[in-house]
Amino acid sequence: MEMLINVPETVVADALRGMAAAHPELAVDVENRVIVRKDAPVAGKVGLVSGGGSGHEPLHGGFVGPGMLSAACPGEVFTSPVPDQMVRAAAAVDSGAGVLFVVKNYTGDVLNFDMAAELAEDEGIQVAKVLVDDDVAVTDSLYTAGRRGTGATLFVEKIAGAAADEGQPLERVEAIARQVNENSRSFGVALSACTTPAKGSPTFDLPSGELELGIGIHGEPGRERRPMMTSAEIAEVALDAILEDLTPRDPVLVLVNGMGATPLLELYGFNAEVQRVLGERGVPVARVLVGNYVTSLDMAGASVTLCRIDEELLRLWDAPVRTPGLRWGM
Repeated sequence: MEMLINVPETVVADALRGMAAAHPELAVDVENRVIVRKDAPVAGKVGLVSGGGSGHEPLHGGFVGPGMLSAACPGEVFTSPVPDQMVRAAAAVDSGAGVLFVVKNYTGDVLNFDMAAELAEDEGIQVAKVLVDDDVAVTDSLYTAGRRGTGATLFVEKIAGAAADEGQPLERVEAIARQVNENSRSFGVALSACTTPAKGSPTFDLPSGELELGIGIHGEPGRERRPMMTSAEIAEVALDAILEDLTPRDPVLVLVNGMGATPLLELYGFNAEVQRVLGERGVPVARVLVGNYVTSLDMAGASVTLCRIDEELLRLWDAPVRTPGLRWGM
């Protein structure tokens, strides 16, 4: 196993210590596994809390900061955080305006955030929840009932985070988050398997010269396995799947996301093909984001996410943001 780590047992704690040293604007509780904006709670502001298994960085801890999340709860690698983390995060960011939980549709995350919401409400914290389920590749998987939550999580956290920073009430922030999710669809492809520190070997068998279409961010199987395809061919397949399920009535946000081991040279080339296909299909593009944002450790591959937007959602997308993983306008 060739990894830049000490031992598998401390990989998350070590990463959190390093994050704390790199980002003094964040309060990183290594022992309790909670990352919070240092200025939280902000008076009159809805708190935004998300979280999930580690291994998807910068999701979620890298999206904590002005214009996005108030706090994040990292679990062990590919393992849901526990309710105690979520309650601690909610209490740290609650200003009395309520807290919105942004939850990816994975069984462990859903169950633990549901339990955390009940516990937080017992402590007098008003909580709302939004479930992200944007992946069109499969209906059910090893980790989910229903569609998986993938790239649209970034869109939900950014746009709802901007609304919360404007002082919009909990009901409105929740409605905006739901609108973003309902108008987003994603599709991913793996060129290689990922390797978890604990296992030390690939999490699934993907022979050389083959790829997996519709992969999940934990390496869950997709729709089918095929011989290696060109970037142009992959873009066609991914967007066929997305546009079969999403009819763009408005311009779209586009996320071309690397799965962790795909260099920007390849991602920008893939984006060129994505833009070509969208142009051929007559889909207007409002904004494009290219990079590694919702990853799967060292998996090679990419995902595409489209989100239909109106003028209000675009305004919120363009609003300033300052986090370790995403920043503009500040």
